[in-house]
Amino acid sequence: MATSVRCLVITGYGTNCEVECAHAARLGGADVADVVHFADIVEGRVLLGDYNFLVFPGGFLDGDDMGAAQAAAQRWKYAEPKKGKALVEQLLDFIRQEGLILGICNGFQLLVKLGLLPALDGAYLERQVSLAHNSSARYEDRWCLLKVNPDSPCVFTRGLKSLYIPVRHGEGKLVPADETVLRRLHDEQLIPVAYAHPETEQPTEQYPYNPNGSPAGIAGLCDPSGRIFGLMPHPEAFNHPTNHPAWTRGEQAQTGIVVFANAVRWLREK
Repeated sequence: MATSVRCLVITGYGTNCEVECAHAARLGGADVADVVHFADIVEGRVLLGDYNFLVFPGGFLDGDDMGAAQAAAQRWKYAEPKKGKALVEQLLDFIRQEGLILGICNGFQLLVKLGLLPALDGAYLERQVSLAHNSSARYEDRWCLLKVNPDSPCVFTRGLKSLYIPVRHGEGKLVPADETVLRRLHDEQLIPVAYAHPETEQPTEQYPYNPNGSPAGIAGLCDPSGRIFGLMPHPEAFNHPTNHPAWTRGEQAQTGIVVFANAVRWLREK
């Protein structure tokens, strides 16, 4: 019997894309897509172990007052739920049990601040990169072309060549701890998606095609297992052909639902 795909979308304290993420998961084939407030997890009313697909959606956690997702990362690390294990232990168990984790925009920022990405050498909870203010010093809201790395282990991007999806963020510039980390991200194929120039379809640092100035056009990262994926652009925001900014002119592209569908397919087949 195929594995039942149970998706948990975390909301609360400033997230604002949870409904779209749950909708995208259902369109991608998930059997269950529950939107659950962070407080319900702290209270022990919901356990991560009851799910196998975890989504951290976009938004403005805590108003980003301490830096994007910084306060939320501390809560996940140190909150003690009234029932069950500490949240950070639940997360590590989820990873050990081969669950899938997707972080989008603010959710990507959270995964980075938690140290779940890129997790070089399997060092989960060790912060190895960060995300800083866009080089443009402004909030960027635009559609971007992404080139997909076919050699990446990322479960979510398998079989894809490119994606065309929107970004909307003020802190999306990837900052590695040092040049060694950046080199390893490339060498170990942990950059599944990169901002691409529409003419060459190759990774670019040119603005506005690269909206935040990330080196080598890095738009997202995965861990060595390929089961944890975070990206600044919003695949859930392109969930229907009419979301495309030029659909009335007949322009089309593959919707972002494929990212969720790949996750569902992997879980069913594993």
